[in-house]
Parts: sequence; structure tokens; C-alpha cells
Amino acid sequence: MARDPAFVLRYLAEVEELAEDVLAARQQIVDLDVKRNRNREALRALQKDPEPEEKAMVCFGSMFIELPKAKTREILRQDQEELDEEINKLRKDLRVKVNRLYEAQGKPELKGFNLNPMSAEEMKLINRILEG
Repeated sequence: MARDPAFVLRYLAEVEELAEDVLAARQQIVDLDVKRNRNREALRALQKDPEPEEKAMVCFGSMFIELPKAKTREILRQDQEELDEEINKLRKDLRVKVNRLYEAQGKPELKGFNLNPMSAEEMKLINRILEG
């Protein structure tokens, strides 16, 4: 059974494009996670500082700006929230992209890939049940 070479090339191009989308999304998640970890380190350093009323030097792009520490903490917290939202959105989109890739490759859909983590409240209830 011979296949049309143009069909095979289109199929391979489609699979490669889907795979590139998956890899790009994963890399974007990693990059945002690195930024989120840096923000977390900065917030922790500001919390440990014994002189909370002073100013802190903050790097925005290629500029350093001196800001009050309270304002710096607020900016970092907002940035953390935005990063968390963006990472969660990318992870949700990644699930769809991976399923599309698997579908194009003729593989079955991943099982358990659409699971969501339990909230802290749900974990407390589970622990309470397990304890007795």
C-alpha cells in the first residue's frame, strides 16, 4: 500500500508543528517559573531585612530604581499573582496541545493528564478523615 508523498510530507509537517508548539509552551512555563522563583527570593529577602522602612534598589529591565520597601513588596506580590495566573493558563493550554499532538500521531489520549491538584482545604479534610 503506497502512500502519496505529498500526504506524508503534510502529515510530518503537521506533527512537527504541533511538537514545536508543545516544546515552546513548556519552555515558556520554565522561563516564567524561573522568574517566579526570583521574585519569591526577593520577597523573602525583603521580609528578613531588619530595617523595613528603608528603600530597596529594584531592577526593572536594564534600570535600577530605588523604591520604598513596602512598594517593592507590593509590586513583587502583584507580579507573583500575574505569573501564577500565566503559568496556570499555559499549563492548561499545554494539556490541549499535547492531546492534539498525540491525536495527530495516532496515540491514545494521556490518562490522568487532566487532573487538578487538591486545594489546601480539601487536603485538610482528607487528613481529618484519615486521622480518624
